[in-house]
Amino acid sequence: MATSILITSARILRPDFTLGFGDIYIEDGRIAEIGKVSVEAEETIDATNKLAMPGLVNLHTHSGMGLLRGANDDLELAPWLERLWKIEAKLTPELVYWGSMLSLLEMIKTGTTTFLDMYQDLDQTAKACEDLGIRGFLAWPIVDEDKTTQKGKPLDNAKKFIKDWKNHELVTPGVGPHAIYSCNPENLARAKDLADKEKTFIHMHLAETRWENETTLETYGKRPVPLLDSIGFLDDNDIFAHGTWVTKNEIQTLAKAQVKIAHCPTSNMKLATGGVMPWKEMKEAKLTVGLGTDSVVSNNNLDMFEEMKFAALLQKAHRWDQAVLNAKEALQMATLEGAKALGLDYGLEEGRSADLVLVDLRSVSMVPHHDLISNLVYSASGSVVTHTVVNGKLVMKDRKVEGEKEIIEQALKLAQNFLIE
Repeated sequence: MATSILITSARILRPDFTLGFGDIYIEDGRIAEIGKVSVEAEETIDATNKLAMPGLVNLHTHSGMGLLRGANDDLELAPWLERLWKIEAKLTPELVYWGSMLSLLEMIKTGTTTFLDMYQDLDQTAKACEDLGIRGFLAWPIVDEDKTTQKGKPLDNAKKFIKDWKNHELVTPGVGPHAIYSCNPENLARAKDLADKEKTFIHMHLAETRWENETTLETYGKRPVPLLDSIGFLDDNDIFAHGTWVTKNEIQTLAKAQVKIAHCPTSNMKLATGGVMPWKEMKEAKLTVGLGTDSVVSNNNLDMFEEMKFAALLQKAHRWDQAVLNAKEALQMATLEGAKALGLDYGLEEGRSADLVLVDLRSVSMVPHHDLISNLVYSASGSVVTHTVVNGKLVMKDRKVEGEKEIIEQALKLAQNFLIE
């Protein structure tokens, strides 16, 4: 795989989201030069009629569920969960690997260059990151020992996972306490201690449903955010998924701790969890908020272009305000804000990490060019992406990913053989 790439004659989406034009030279995983570039590279891409933009960051998903797309739809939440758990009980490490490969392939083909994940057999997802060349932040799932299906103790497994994958070029291991209703406060504190000791991140579901808030209040006398605050859990290494059922005071608590939020509008709407993430209040509190798709079971795709559109439309419909969460803000959430949540230096600027995609400006949904940012958010889908570059490596060229035929064939074969009635 080429270690130097020259992209010529591209429209360029700068870090301030203004548009430029020129060449981009990539070397050793970073953007070495932007402008009129006069160097030779191992790989040259003619980007005439293409837009170079930062890669999309999927801030919450469960890649190992890739083989379960369409397997559990249109059910109320309780029977949905009950049936899902029965299906998941049949998943083997091999099935999680090929599910991850399918999910990662979909992300690469729709412009995602980095994703944040939590799921069982996460070492299989890490191997898939290596095999396909995508950047993964992977939080090993922690639940109470009486609830786990893992072999061994979840915290011990997390320690081993972090040790095995620490300082990897593409994989960043972290700690993933599943949720307050599956991790008691003592277990949460142990998970936090492990993350602090290993100097890594925490990823966790938080305040996704009204039921979660009510159950936590009944069990512990506090709602989820105050409970986490009371045990010293909240800090700037926390990335929480959902955050739909939080109050204004709780938002201030989260902002003071500088936590990050992954907003998953499609999943929240499809599962009818009620409530809409109070994005406007989070923005005013200066919280970092990115976007996530959640899994292919609750979405049912991993297309971050679609997620941007739904994020904007949900806020507009909920607020009765056409101007709230505009196209630029949605694009920022899906790119630079998601990268900021993970501590990455994304953006098309010299010296920054070479994680970017090329978009076909002649694709029908990108024409005409009155406002390219509006087109990206409101009219495009991931099919407009022609090339994906991760960590300076070309992982998709002209919409082709190495090994994708085998991945599709394996997914079809394996999914057919294990699904329950």
